[in-house]
Amino acid sequence: MQYRTLGRTGVQVSTLVLGAMNFGKLGHTSQREATAIVDAALEAGINLIDTADMYSQGESEQMVGTAIAGRRDDIVLATKAGMPMGDERNQRGGSRRWLVTELDNSLRRLGVDHVDLYQIHRWDPTTSDEETLSALTDLQRAGKIRYFGSSTFPAYRIVQAEWAAREHHLGRYVTEQPSYSILQRGIEAHVLPVTEQYGLGVLAWSPLASGWLSGAIRAGREITTSRSAILPARFDLSVPANQARLDAVERLATVADEAGLTLIQLALGFVTAHPAVTSAIIGPRTIDHLHAQLAAADTVLSADVLDAIDAIVAPGVDLAADEKFDTPPALLDPARRRC
Repeated sequence: MQYRTLGRTGVQVSTLVLGAMNFGKLGHTSQREATAIVDAALEAGINLIDTADMYSQGESEQMVGTAIAGRRDDIVLATKAGMPMGDERNQRGGSRRWLVTELDNSLRRLGVDHVDLYQIHRWDPTTSDEETLSALTDLQRAGKIRYFGSSTFPAYRIVQAEWAAREHHLGRYVTEQPSYSILQRGIEAHVLPVTEQYGLGVLAWSPLASGWLSGAIRAGREITTSRSAILPARFDLSVPANQARLDAVERLATVADEAGLTLIQLALGFVTAHPAVTSAIIGPRTIDHLHAQLAAADTVLSADVLDAIDAIVAPGVDLAADEKFDTPPALLDPARRRC
């Protein structure tokens, strides 16, 4: 396992992060399986576990808490808040009212007295940066969180938050958690230059592109992955973007074979090769998935392999642009583009 400094925090973290999104109802991963995955990940040298309050509506946090009981001090523990946690309109977002309440809920579910990294799951356009950063700063001073970060923020919002922190003398986001893979490279053009400029650590999620780069999706095979069952439209090959992804996967598989790598090793090695990226988040549903992904722990891609990848998916290009999660509201709401 390799280790890198998380932004400018001085904290050393593994280049592979154990993501716990599949723990619980979403991934049908039981407590016994989750504990076995955590055990094997820690044994392999992973020291950062990432979860969120909304993963299976709190069940993931509870399962992580059970799995790490008795060894909390050996783990860099991260969770997130901001996505809806109920039908009540204030059980979401980045307000002080919600973050103070929901952090206590997360600590209770995790069975800990603090988390190392507390992340705002999505930018909340209804809440000012000052409001959110002020609440996070106070929670940090209270000892309930060590650091705080953002997740899937558009580049301009990362900049705005950094300036708001300076203007109001508040703590700043020290990490960003964006979606990044060979098939979704758009952040290379805007987010990653900004995180480098401000010294943020980057924890990349979906490095296997929702399973497209797992090796399970190949030409001539029926697509039967768990994610395809949940989001079938994203794997419908009658959609041009999905066919373009499959074509890219076939060409990438050839590059991997010629380099003596699995497609998973190629995909994870690509993400961690970028100088702005600290770690890639893996989200195994089973222990076999974990072992296949751990095989990439020490993968270092040569310049020739990286050039071959660039020839298949050009730098800064998203093959499925409509699946981006950081699109500014002004592009999503036609009323905001009209007089």
